[in-house]
Amino acid sequence: MSWFKREDNEIVNDAEKTVRTEGLWVRCPGCRQVIFKAELEANQQVCPKCGHHFRIGARERIENLLEPGYELVDLELRSTDPLNFTDLKPYKKRLADAQKKTGLNDAIINAIGQLGSHNVVLSVMEYSFIGGSMGSVVGETITRAVDRSLATRHPLIIISASGGARMMEGIASLMQLAKISNGLARLDNEKIPYISVMTDPTTGGVTASFAMLGDLNIAEPEALIGFAGPRVIEQTIRQKLPEGFQRSEFLLEHGFLDAIVPRKEMKQYLEQTLTWMTAQS
Repeated sequence: MSWFKREDNEIVNDAEKTVRTEGLWVRCPGCRQVIFKAELEANQQVCPKCGHHFRIGARERIENLLEPGYELVDLELRSTDPLNFTDLKPYKKRLADAQKKTGLNDAIINAIGQLGSHNVVLSVMEYSFIGGSMGSVVGETITRAVDRSLATRHPLIIISASGGARMMEGIASLMQLAKISNGLARLDNEKIPYISVMTDPTTGGVTASFAMLGDLNIAEPEALIGFAGPRVIEQTIRQKLPEGFQRSEFLLEHGFLDAIVPRKEMKQYLEQTLTWMTAQS
């Protein structure tokens, strides 16, 4: 309802004088507190009250980690529709919608630049592009990152955020697990460091391949990491899963992770780790 009042013999609509606040505040799903959006952005999308890590995009992760002057590479690749997949929504339409939404050709960005004092090759997944699913383009792009790392001998960092293999590409998607894993084996043979960073969520074929093959496997706090989802597992084994199952803290406790690193500390942690790893090689 709009309210009116008289000012200086004129009728004034109070609604027109109200300051619009839509979109200026965000409710944290962790502590349920309302946070000023600008404060959240200044804190790298981490709740200043409870530390909940909001999901962020690939571009923002690159900005957070690399020094100014980095270069984005391998952006020209585009997925095709090898199976003419339709289901409820044609795959071609899904791709077009995701490309329009994200401004990317697929769910991955490669970058080369400096992390602190170290030259690195960085490959970052984009979850908002069809759930960060891994199709042939994602596999090829990560493989190219591996090749760049081999050619330059610069450490490789992959930041995962994915629902797993992209079912719309069938076996072409599943082939990427072996393709990337083979490339990482060559990296290991050359003693070039590879650090895997897992964020919320990292699941399916991504977890079953390159996400768990790092010389160092680290994750953000409370990230969902696993192969099958908790509900699928519960339905299969007909048992209730432990509290926090498949979250970073649970995996660290059971030896599946080397460390959990808050987002605001990630750059410093990676720089210190690379200093140590390159000194050993």
